[in-house]
Amino acid sequence: MDQNAIDMGLLILRLTIGVTLALHGIAKYRGGIDGVGRWFKSEGLSPGLLHAHLAAASEIVFGLAVGAGLLMPLSSMGYVGVMITAGWVGHRKNGFFIIKDGWEYVFVLAVAASVLALLGPGSWSVDNSLGIEMSGIGWFIATWLGGAGSAIALLLTFYRPDVDQ
Repeated sequence: MDQNAIDMGLLILRLTIGVTLALHGIAKYRGGIDGVGRWFKSEGLSPGLLHAHLAAASEIVFGLAVGAGLLMPLSSMGYVGVMITAGWVGHRKNGFFIIKDGWEYVFVLAVAASVLALLGPGSWSVDNSLGIEMSGIGWFIATWLGGAGSAIALLLTFYRPDVDQ
């Protein structure tokens, strides 16, 4: 297969999901982070404003890093953690399909990010320019374990959906 085609495909995938996540983080700030904090608190994440800032900053940082192909499996791990948390807190109760605000969308984004950890960011990436080679099945597994582990730790520590908000 043509290596340039592979590199272009990986670049398009990285930019698509990376910029998408970063824009979600920026939208949280532009739309009013206080309102996002109130919404997070109503969903069971407390303190809501802290989690609004954590979510927005994480989305911006991990989104830009994925887009650039920087420390790909670690950036993907953060991306997966954010998507698992969003899926559990905001979408799980609505079923699978996004048309009913389900978890389909965050699941597809998490899978796409983890595939980048499996395959690597490609030659047209910051990792390649720095000589960083971190990809493969081990990094794919680490991405899911680390992403899920961070989401579970956050949820066990801060998620209280049944407490009076």
